Amino acid sequence: MAALGEILTAIVTPFEDGGAVNESAFVALMRHLADNGSDGFVVAGTTGEASTLTSAEQLGLIELAVAERPPGKSIIAGTGTNDTRQAVFLTERATELGADAMLSVTPYYNRPSRLGLRRHYEAVAGATDKPTILYNIPARTGTNMPPEFLAELAEIPGVTGVKQANAAELQPIPGLDLYAGDDATLARTLDMGGAGGILVASHIVGPEMRRMVDEPERRAEIDASLRDVYEALFITSNPTCTKAALNMLGHEAGGLRLPLVEATAQEAAVVRAMLERHGLLAGAPA
Repeated sequence: MAALGEILTAIVTPFEDGGAVNESAFVALMRHLADNGSDGFVVAGTTGEASTLTSAEQLGLIELAVAERPPGKSIIAGTGTNDTRQAVFLTERATELGADAMLSVTPYYNRPSRLGLRRHYEAVAGATDKPTILYNIPARTGTNMPPEFLAELAEIPGVTGVKQANAAELQPIPGLDLYAGDDATLARTLDMGGAGGILVASHIVGPEMRRMVDEPERRAEIDASLRDVYEALFITSNPTCTKAALNMLGHEAGGLRLPLVEATAQEAAVVRAMLERHGLLAGAPA
């Protein structure tokens, strides 16, 4: 798992004005992030608006990411859904396309029992010879996987990590590499010996987040300096403000697909003020 890297960016999916996936902008952004602290990319995850991508678009992005990956960078495919058959299909195809690992979110809406969750992950992990990273985010899925249950799921062959987005239960899990699921918990995760984070703010402040890994003696100081970045990017549903920030910085992130909408004037003002405080707008388009 260490080969996947510590700073893994859950990359946005850029869209053209007409709503189609902007492949050239995706590749350009991936290369920019690779030059600014990212060790790898989660493609077609929550931040990538996977819930509004067709299967063809989702797999096309994964194929594109693998083909155009910057040297030495990892590609983690978002292949989780609330339909086990579809999750298995996406996992099989992503494996064939050359992804290095799979990120598999807890099935949402269905709210399965623990037995259902175990059988779901047995099927998903059994569909690939690549590592499967569990994704625990009860705020979005309606189902929480507590630490003792995560330790049980670690017994499934191929399940090797967890993206933990339940900050209240952030702790080492026997048998699993621990990844921060929220930017604000990266420092805590690293301090407790975690593998790193699957992050959003690394779109904007990747070099600083990289320093949190490389300069542990300054980790708390750097983390404190980035708190307003984390807050500004999540004042509404992600990736609304992340795309607003990227567009302000001159990247072609484009808009969002309904039911998500672009940042309001008030939200955009918060994002712009944050970028200005950090000196990031110098030289960027007005």
